[in-house]
Amino acid sequence: MQWALAAVFLALASVLVLALQPSRTGEVYATEVGEHRVVMLADGSRMSLNTATKVRASLSSSQRLVEVEAGEALFEVAKDASRPFLVTAGETAVKATGTAFLVRLLPSMQEVSTSLEVTLIEGQVVLRPQEGLVGLAAGAGPVEMTAGERVRFDGAMAASRFLKVRVDRSSLDRAVAWTRGEASFDDVTLNEAVAEMNRYSSKPIVIVHADRLKALRVSGLFRTGDSVSFARAVAALHGLDVREHSDRLELAPR
Repeated sequence: MQWALAAVFLALASVLVLALQPSRTGEVYATEVGEHRVVMLADGSRMSLNTATKVRASLSSSQRLVEVEAGEALFEVAKDASRPFLVTAGETAVKATGTAFLVRLLPSMQEVSTSLEVTLIEGQVVLRPQEGLVGLAAGAGPVEMTAGERVRFDGAMAASRFLKVRVDRSSLDRAVAWTRGEASFDDVTLNEAVAEMNRYSSKPIVIVHADRLKALRVSGLFRTGDSVSFARAVAALHGLDVREHSDRLELAPR
């Protein structure tokens, strides 16, 4: 994906802010499991929605508000200095400047404990705990981001437990691989890879005797939604069996 955005997408001071009771008005955009959708808002901003994603967008003469209720979205924001661009997600306040960023909001699961990720493609962002939120650490300071960084929040959304990660250009490419219909893994656990692939299919992969396979690692590029090919490739690599059922695929040790 090219990050040299058109002129309408350049140099915007955009703001992502938590609202304890966000507005429920606005247009709803959603994708089904395995679906990818691109939405052009009336202001020229572009939203790319990943699988099982739901967002609510409301544009007025004074502001632009988007609430990410579930899933993952790539925002490329059109310049409009008179109207801030506001995104709400999870329980953390994020103040951003820049035009391209990812917001990923997913439920916690086993080893994959992250509930919210913000990845900055261009510009700068500052993340702050919202005052008055239950569970946020008292006195927690802001977290500043620059282009090419990702901030992860644990399942508790505690401000004192922000994890800031510097990612290289290759990692950024993996982060947006889904916009090309791909899932890219670089030495992740089998559990993490399976959890990611399951986001794109209504027929889940189930790891049998997962405790015996937890040390296995996965790297590679796979087509999202093609769980059978993924399962067979992993099985061939690690000497596993693939068992196909009407409602699931099983990966099991031999």
